[in-house]
Formats: sequence, C-alpha cells, structure tokens
Amino acid sequence: MGCFCCFRQEPEEEEEEEESIKAEPARTNHPLSTLFRNISFQAESKRHWALIEEILKIGNGNPTARVFTFAELSAATQSFKLECLLGEGGFGRVYKGHLEETNQDIAVKQLDRNGLQGNKEFIVEVLMLSLLHHPNLVNLIGYCADGAQRILVYEFMPLGSLEDHLLDLSPSKKPLDWNTRMKIAQGAAKGLEYLHDMAHPPVIYRDFKASNILLDENYNPKLSDFGLAKVGPVGDKSHVSTRVMGTYGYCAPEYAMTGQLSTMSDVYSFGVVLLEIITGRRVIDTSRPSDEQNLVQWAEPLFKDKKRFAEMADPLLEGKYTTKGLYQALAVAAMCLQEEASTRPLMSDVVTALEYLMVSNSDPVDQRQDSRGSKAGTETGSNKEKDEDEWRQPENGIGS
Repeated sequence: MGCFCCFRQEPEEEEEEEESIKAEPARTNHPLSTLFRNISFQAESKRHWALIEEILKIGNGNPTARVFTFAELSAATQSFKLECLLGEGGFGRVYKGHLEETNQDIAVKQLDRNGLQGNKEFIVEVLMLSLLHHPNLVNLIGYCADGAQRILVYEFMPLGSLEDHLLDLSPSKKPLDWNTRMKIAQGAAKGLEYLHDMAHPPVIYRDFKASNILLDENYNPKLSDFGLAKVGPVGDKSHVSTRVMGTYGYCAPEYAMTGQLSTMSDVYSFGVVLLEIITGRRVIDTSRPSDEQNLVQWAEPLFKDKKRFAEMADPLLEGKYTTKGLYQALAVAAMCLQEEASTRPLMSDVVTALEYLMVSNSDPVDQRQDSRGSKAGTETGSNKEKDEDEWRQPENGIGS
C-alpha cells in the first residue's frame, strides 16, 4: 500500500503545480473545499490549495465523507489495539474497527506522521474518493484531521488484498481458481476504465498493484489507496509531466524514463498485475534464479512461443483452465505490456476482452486429464489448433 519512487526521483517539482501556485489560488466555494479549511498546511498551503482546485475540476461530487474525531476512532478500534491491526507499511497502520451507531465494520488507516504519505496524499485520497464512486472503487466513509492526526476510514473488505490470496501463499492457504482470478482482473479493469473514461477530466491511478486491490466476501475487487492519483491530461495534451512515483516493477517504461504520465501508464501496470494473476509470481522476486527475478523480462521469450504458454500458468492452478482461456488472458497481458504506449489498448478494450474471456471460458477443464482421455478434461486436436490460431502476437514490443 505504501509506495516509493520507481527510479531516481527528479529534483524538479511538477511543472503544472509550479505554474499554478505563482498566484494565490482562489478559495473555491465548492462544497468539498470546506473539508480542508481547518487542516493546517503550514508552509505548503498554496501548493495544497492549487492541488485541491485541480482535483475539484473532476465534478461537483457528493461530500458524504464523515468527519470523525480521534476519540470516535479510538473507541471504534479499542484504542488502536494491537489485536485490531490488519497490516502496516510505509504509510502507517491499518486497523479493523466497528461503529456501534451504524453497526458497521470499518478499516481505519492511521497515517504515520513521519511516513511516506503526508498532507498532500491525504488530501488527494479524500478528494478523489469523495468525487469518484464506482462498485470497483473502495468506499471512503470518512476521515479524521484532529491536530496532527491524519486518519482515513474505509468500508471493511473482509478478504484483504489480492496479494494476500495470490503471492507467496502458505501451504495451508487455498489458491485462487482460474475463474476467480479472471473475475478479479475484470473488476479491477472496470475500476480503471471508470477512472479513465467516465471521470472528467480523466484520473490516472498511478499505483496499480496487487496489494492495492481489495476483495469483498465474494471476491469482488475494489481499487484502494488513491494518494498518488493524478488528474490526467485534457484537450490536446497527451500526458502530464510529474515526478516518477509508484512501485518498482509496475511503472510503465516511458513514465519511468521521462516522467510523462498518461492513462496508458495505468494500462501497462494492469498488464503487470494480470501477468501476476496468471503466473502467481511477483513482478520482482529476488528469491528466484537471476533470469526469473523480473517477471516481465522472464515472460518476454515465452510470449513468442505458443508451445511454452503453459509454462506461464501458475502451478497452483493444477492445470484447471482452458487452453483458450490461458491464451486469451496472455494476449491481453502482452498487449498491455507493449513498450510503446501508443500501441497499448484502452482500458475499455481490455474490459471488453476480459468480458468475452469470462463468457467463453466459464467452465475450465483440467489440462492434466488430456492424456487420460477424460470427457470433461479433453480438448480435441482441432479445437486446440483453433484456440492457438486465436492467439495474436502484438506487432511491437514484448510480444514481437
């Protein structure tokens, strides 16, 4: 959930922000702007108000976020009791809490005052999740800004993150089956599609990874952690220029090298996570042999050889998937991972492809049963050849 610079952080601040704070920003009468009038920004006041005004362009929003006192959240978490701790990272700690008056379980993220997230990330998250509402975005219930406290309150997601169910599983933990993996991929894609195509101006998530995809009791995914989200380009602009932030391994190459951020940067990150979902491997895993430590680099030669596609499937799936489904999922991942941003698909196209995949591969077969001739697990040679013919290698970049 925490994040750090993908590569070397550039000393320059964001161009647009520098220009926008030369003059004192007008204190807008937008209803959401009043949420922050009592937060002490100290020396960063002008920069933060410029940021607020930029984000408020997204829309009028519905300021339903509740303002909690520290005492209320202390009571909800039993004084932030260790037994209530769900997890922690560079941002601080997340606790499970309960609101007696509404009989509602909540997740309480208490930001570390000396951590990776400060006032800016706190403001971005509250504003973004107050303005943006979708079934595949986590619901922000409220926040607390008492004194130096910076606390965010979300709906409680009982199954934790995708990372908890996909990567480095203990032998006793049941792995996700193929259909559940594709359901999660599809829902997460819909969340990004909403940010890119339905928010005006578009929003670039900028930190898409398995640990930021939370799951409800039915494995429905919701994107969380919007502290790095950025309002995207409008008009004739193709990108916004910003410092390179995010998590190593997930950053698009053009963003990592130039700081030029676009919705296509999120598409690349989605491709990385989809590859993690298919393979069960971390994007960076130093415990593996040197030629397998970087997931994308490991996959490059495999994308070019259809006979080796099965090598990319997570062994924990135990062969319970269709050849067609595997090929289609790998095709989507390869397209998203194109080195050239302009050749990547739109998230709307990714959603369409995954919807087709879900419908056409609703009953995965056990590939291990092919040699035994099981009726339920056998794909005929002609069908298999047809599935292989449906694979289309990208013309450029990773799949070429």
